[in-house]
Amino acid sequence: MSAKDYPANFVELLQSITAKRPKTVIDHILQHGQITTEELKNLYGYNHPPRAIRDVKEHGIPIKMFRVTGSDGRKIAAYRFGDPADIRATQLSGRTAYSANLKAMLIEKYGIRCNIYLESFPVRELQIDHRVPFEISGDNSELSSDVNEYMLLCASANRAKSCSCENCLNWKNKDVAICKTCYWAYPESYNHVAMHNIRRLDLLWSSEEVADYDTLLKAANKIKETLPEYVKNVLRSHFNKNGG
Repeated sequence: MSAKDYPANFVELLQSITAKRPKTVIDHILQHGQITTEELKNLYGYNHPPRAIRDVKEHGIPIKMFRVTGSDGRKIAAYRFGDPADIRATQLSGRTAYSANLKAMLIEKYGIRCNIYLESFPVRELQIDHRVPFEISGDNSELSSDVNEYMLLCASANRAKSCSCENCLNWKNKDVAICKTCYWAYPESYNHVAMHNIRRLDLLWSSEEVADYDTLLKAANKIKETLPEYVKNVLRSHFNKNGG
């Protein structure tokens, strides 16, 4: 199906999207009727196809997934436009109009840092992200006006969050309450990580701290421990000595 086969308001929405990744997906579907995960990887270099599809959905465009046979004979995911009547009045289409203001508000509230790593990054490297994934709570019209529903993430943290969320059982159940008690939504206060009873601490070493990291790694290798094991043992020793 080409643009002329869709309602005018649907085509207008498709044509209003200029961001490279969602536009690439949209143009391909308009030309070929569908796009596969294989094409997203091989033709366009997107190693995380679900993220590219999410970019399209976040603009309110309905997308349907189905299965086709890939070049290796295995079943792979493919995507096409859903019913144009299901266009969603998305917050992100509105968000693009005031993203600079939203980013400024987030920086004023949290500082110029990643909300996951709690480290400073150049402003241009920080990305606005929903605390609760849009895929879970996209129909909540209050999100676009409440700065508390967003966070700033560096690219690495954003990729890690996307991967974890998309492999969480709640990705299908879409229970907002579960997301709101998750590390990826509120790392400062959470009960689980993607519905697993674990706790997580993400640490970065930068600039002159890299030497400290190298020292830790060398010490861990010397006694044949992994670095996480070594750091945990150092902390345990510290607390035991200080009565923690």
